[in-house]
Amino acid sequence: MTNSKNADLIKKVEEIIDQIRPHLQADGGDIRFVELTEDNVVNVELLGACGSCPMSTMTLKSGVEQAMKKAIPEIKSVESV
Repeated sequence: MTNSKNADLIKKVEEIIDQIRPHLQADGGDIRFVELTEDNVVNVELLGACGSCPMSTMTLKSGVEQAMKKAIPEIKSVESV
């Protein structure tokens, strides 16, 4: 069951992903929101070129996670699934 606070967080997470997506698409990749866990971990799937790129972990942690945590301090981490 999704509560209102969780729904608001998910909406914010999706907005941040939408802001990041064009940068990944410029390099032939993409990102898809999968879920927000109960302990505020964002699970995403890296797609296209990002799925096989050796730098994808750095992109995820240094780019996506940093942007997410800066905009939404409640987020603990961003993980690729």
